Amino acid sequence: AALAVTEPCSTGLGGDAFCLFYNAHTGEIHGLNGSGRAAEAQSLDFMEGRGFSAEAPPPVFDALNVTVPGAPACWCDTLQLFGSRKLPLQDVLRGAVELADGGFPVAELTAHHWGRCASELQAAGRALGPDLLIQGRAPKSGQVFRNPALAQTLRELGERGKPAFYQGRVAKAIVDVLRENGGVMTEEDLKKHNSEVVRPISIEYKGVTLWEPPPNGQGLAALLLLNILDNFPLKGQGHNSADYIHIFTEAVRLTQVDVLRYLGDQGHVTVPVDALLDKSYGRVRARSISTDSVTHGNTGSDTVYFCVIDSEGNACSFVNSNYLGFGSGLVPKGCGFSLQNRGANFSLIRGHPNVICGGKRPFHTIICALLTDSNTRELLAALGVMGAFMQPQGHVQVLLNMLEFGMNPQQALDAPRVYVHYDQKNGQWTVNLEEGIDQSVAEELRRRGHNVNSPVTGHMRCQFGRGQIITVGNWWDPSVNQTDRPIPRVLWAGSDPRADGCAQGF
Repeated sequence: AALAVTEPCSTGLGGDAFCLFYNAHTGEIHGLNGSGRAAEAQSLDFMEGRGFSAEAPPPVFDALNVTVPGAPACWCDTLQLFGSRKLPLQDVLRGAVELADGGFPVAELTAHHWGRCASELQAAGRALGPDLLIQGRAPKSGQVFRNPALAQTLRELGERGKPAFYQGRVAKAIVDVLRENGGVMTEEDLKKHNSEVVRPISIEYKGVTLWEPPPNGQGLAALLLLNILDNFPLKGQGHNSADYIHIFTEAVRLTQVDVLRYLGDQGHVTVPVDALLDKSYGRVRARSISTDSVTHGNTGSDTVYFCVIDSEGNACSFVNSNYLGFGSGLVPKGCGFSLQNRGANFSLIRGHPNVICGGKRPFHTIICALLTDSNTRELLAALGVMGAFMQPQGHVQVLLNMLEFGMNPQQALDAPRVYVHYDQKNGQWTVNLEEGIDQSVAEELRRRGHNVNSPVTGHMRCQFGRGQIITVGNWWDPSVNQTDRPIPRVLWAGSDPRADGCAQGF
């Protein structure tokens, strides 16, 4: 909630959220899908009737891309399902209310991001609402920003819970601003929203189990990627060597093809998760990778993350996002937050698992993760790496940094990263290499046929994700005898230098 106040260009009440929770008493891992659904009036026929198609989708900031905000319900449900019951919601939100009412100095990286996102909206013909500006401008670094409208919305949420958002004043304001801009969401769409308790999916890698949210989230991508990479001698190749990055890049490409082919809302389609995560399928995909050249093929934001481990050993891995900065940039009158545009990730191809449909959740980029010991199921870590389609790549790179290369949590986050993505403008896969990766590596990758962008520096490094991690013990240290588990309960934490984050103990 505090991040919704201090970093509204990344997250807020108008966005979605996912949660993974580790219960230290039972060793069980629970998941909560807090993503919203399309308005009931929306369908492929409806979109085609508006003149849209797969080749000509709605503009990314269009009101038709706004799905029901799932974050407020997810906050309430997380507290209800997994909280200690020692604090009511009103007390939990009090600090955020005070921040919004009293104001706060805007952090440097947040100010840059705030200004850039506001400018992108303006360039697209969408002026950000006055609640999120100071005299029509994005706040500067160090400038004190106040948002009394958001304070009131949070205050009402604390007092009345979910009905304060999904019914009444706020719901009406959401529907009004969407209708004014061509949207079709109704108050009934908001009223019937609910979070979904889900069974997390996982894969084992060298004694550690990585847990991710199931589809419609892209946690499946992280597991598919790790399943392919398990077939290569990554440690022997060397961290961020040309061989290592080449194999990683090719595995990402294969993973993305599978994800875009199969992933959708499991309330509407069947996703063959078990078959895709079978070790034999990982071996088949790995065999299609050439170790010295690109295997050609085709395919096809902004978030905040936090993790907490309490004194009893319970862990919460939580991610919350608007998508693309301020999302749609539409701000319900008197509410103090912008509405997401997650519907931009729906497919407009008839028969596709992710095709738009009323009451359906779109393909979702935000994911959170937990690590457990594959033998004992004891908690090893809570982690997340924010950054749209970079997130599964970030999860895997941070995990490999620790498991294969013995880095501690902070080193694993600090290390230069790779971002593999499909550039729709030029129809090419591009490998972005962060500053710190040797240029000889970039040249060798180009020789193998990769389209390489290197080095990526400055504020542009945010594309490599912004991670946080807490580990239980130093299981990542190669000098630790793994048979000594359970590990002494010392918590280690790291926070990404690419973001305005921190690691704290209380």
